[in-house]
Amino acid sequence: MKPLRVLIVDDEPLARTGLRDLVRQDPELECVGECGDGLAAIAAIEALQPDLVLLDVQMPEIDGFGVIRAIGPARMPGVIFVTAYEEFALAAFRVHALDYLVKPFTDRALTESLDRAKRLVRDGQVQQLTDRLAELVG
Repeated sequence: MKPLRVLIVDDEPLARTGLRDLVRQDPELECVGECGDGLAAIAAIEALQPDLVLLDVQMPEIDGFGVIRAIGPARMPGVIFVTAYEEFALAAFRVHALDYLVKPFTDRALTESLDRAKRLVRDGQVQQLTDRLAELVG
């Protein structure tokens, strides 16, 4: 089975390193890139076409929700928000994020979230979520 392609987007270098290390431990996942801001994330999503994005909410210039709007909900890969801000959780679920992890989270919490995302992506359920995402963000 082909590994799912994961893009990591977080403005904190240590957070990116931790996420990358956990993603690389899973043979069903391939880290295809990392970005430290929303503008770089938009370019990377368009160029790399990942299956899944681990996306921080609060970033310089363009936040995680701005990244989704820029890419377009219909074209956005699956998203797991990884952030230090609890107050954005409701908005994340309104845009049908696959999950919302509040930092600091455990390795187990991320692993469980990634396992759930792998199932959804492989079962073709992400398209259903992005259809609803388009209704809400668009």
